[in-house]
Amino acid sequence: MYMDSKSKKLHDITSLQGKNITVMGRRTSIRLEPEMWKMLYEVAEREEATIHEICSLIALRKRVEASLTSSIRVFLLLYFRSATTCDGHRNAGHGDFNTMLSRAKVNVNLKTGAPLGTALLTRQNQSQIQRYT
Repeated sequence: MYMDSKSKKLHDITSLQGKNITVMGRRTSIRLEPEMWKMLYEVAEREEATIHEICSLIALRKRVEASLTSSIRVFLLLYFRSATTCDGHRNAGHGDFNTMLSRAKVNVNLKTGAPLGTALLTRQNQSQIQRYT
């Protein structure tokens, strides 16, 4: 099939790229568009976190019926939508991953999936931890 240079560029942008990530200590792979990968790395840099920590947070907070990949896309959309201006970025509390964890009410070590301290886990977090252990 013939593709002109414009079509090829569009195809390159929209084709999926698979990468391995670690979600709460467990390795998995996801496929995202190159632009989504760029945005995920940008969020991690802004939040002074790794993409693995960001994806672990998303995995803990996603709906049970949603896939991790689609949840990452929705997270990225909501993240950038809330920070479309400098004031919006500041008002959203971006720039500190600990603030992000606090807002998400996560009481789990994102690297291992183990509970933090003696804090009680929500029923949703408990079921999500079991899924990854």
